[in-house]
Amino acid sequence: MTARAPDSLECLSHADLIGVVRELIGEVGRLRAENEKLGFALKELKAEHQAVKDELARLKNLPPRPPQKPSGMDKATDRGGSGSGDKSPAGEKSSRRRGSQLDKLTIGATVVVTAKAPAGSRRKGYEEIVVQDLSLSPQVTLYRRERWETPEGERIIAELDPGIVGGYGPNLHRFVLALHFSGQVTCERIVALLNGMGVRISKRQVVRLLTVKLETFRAEDAAVLKAGLGGAYVTVDDTGARHAGKSGYTTQIGSNTFTVFRTGPSKSREAFLSRLCGSTTFYVINDAALGYMKDRQLPQAVIDKFADHKERIFSRPENWERHLQALGLTDLKVTPDPVLIASEAALWGAIRHQGLLQDTVVVSDDAGQFRVGIHALCWVHAERLVHKLVPANDKHRNAIEVAKRMIWWFYGSLKEYKLAPSPQQAEVLRARFDRIFKRGATGYVMLDRLLRRLFRHKDALLRVLDRPEIPLNTNASENDIRAFVTKRKISGGTVSHKGRDARDIMLGLAKTCMKLKLSFYEFLGSRLGLPGTPIPPLAELIRPVPS
Repeated sequence: MTARAPDSLECLSHADLIGVVRELIGEVGRLRAENEKLGFALKELKAEHQAVKDELARLKNLPPRPPQKPSGMDKATDRGGSGSGDKSPAGEKSSRRRGSQLDKLTIGATVVVTAKAPAGSRRKGYEEIVVQDLSLSPQVTLYRRERWETPEGERIIAELDPGIVGGYGPNLHRFVLALHFSGQVTCERIVALLNGMGVRISKRQVVRLLTVKLETFRAEDAAVLKAGLGGAYVTVDDTGARHAGKSGYTTQIGSNTFTVFRTGPSKSREAFLSRLCGSTTFYVINDAALGYMKDRQLPQAVIDKFADHKERIFSRPENWERHLQALGLTDLKVTPDPVLIASEAALWGAIRHQGLLQDTVVVSDDAGQFRVGIHALCWVHAERLVHKLVPANDKHRNAIEVAKRMIWWFYGSLKEYKLAPSPQQAEVLRARFDRIFKRGATGYVMLDRLLRRLFRHKDALLRVLDRPEIPLNTNASENDIRAFVTKRKISGGTVSHKGRDARDIMLGLAKTCMKLKLSFYEFLGSRLGLPGTPIPPLAELIRPVPS
């Protein structure tokens, strides 16, 4: 049969040969598409298999596999560098020296050290050295509190200093807070350290010091969030958290001047909006809420029910639930869910009612719950999708490499634009974006789909052209949330609501102090009433100066 095949082809006419060739080309295209589909399915199976292996290694207490290395786009596109942070473009190490830190110190005492010199020696002045030292020693004080009894039989006892908590003074209180939240020291190690220094304290008493007087710090943390949401932008991210033996999520909200953490059982958009509202969750039906309902394609008849009702502000979740029942929305089983969208809209209305996020850009990694208000996307996460593609052959590898080079080049151009923005350059970059992400077939179906997906997010990815003051990535959020992850790895989860709130509040305030170039240790002393440098409310340092 195979020997007679050439003879049979010779007998075919020219038109028949063209038809056979077209069939073969179509068959090759079909097989190529099928091969790519099978390759993608194999990739998913490998990822699932690796996840099972990782879980098995975790259960066996084996070391985890190393994570996937980042592509390095952000460092490689830094202006005037080759991407290696500590090297010059010529490949040589930087000769920049660290500046002296001695001018920041206050000399408390001067000691002259004499030397035994032989007879006939001449004095040649002094050689100075500044020595820093620290003295930590327990100080035990007995307070004798006067007791009096009034003629009416009422007993009066002299009040103690408000900084004393359960037999421990404010200096020890500040030391424990700084060790645990800034130094990431566990309660057990704090107990061992203090006992070794001569302080008699138990783990239960340490835990009490970590959660007592929380309302003062809670109010400041809430003020920090409110002030930060009035800035030019915020970057957001979330991570897993354990509380009371159950899995939950911690959301980070921050900028270059502040950071806050909020933990809850869900990371939905409704939960995110609730955390943006602040310490008190309430619901408001206003123009912003009605516009949100329209954007989420809620039926106009349902929107009219909210618009026609006289009651617009609901201070408690229970009141909002009763309002939804009165409007007959809880019984509707339709898509989209009117109760969910209405609740999200009312929370968004409450945010705008407080004057928050009026012109603030929310920069995120494209997670659905963060798409609220004026939204921008992180370029590092967008490029990471291309970096994660697994090519099946040289053609795929070449297509990915070309796409990455073009994205890196464009990302570097955006960095230069932020330094000197102009309307003409913005139009050039928009046209260049279209040429990169609106190309024809690259020869790799998965890459084509990904480029089309990124092109659909053009407005969010190019938000920086209209707002050059916003960052191009969410690296700051990932850096902030790393402190929370470290705390989770060291101490595990939390058990009580006080412990959870104390962790979120104090970690956020520590990060905020770091961004404001303030000492967290001095901040704690100022809030606990200790003598020292007074620190104004952090919200005043974060709130943008009115123009």
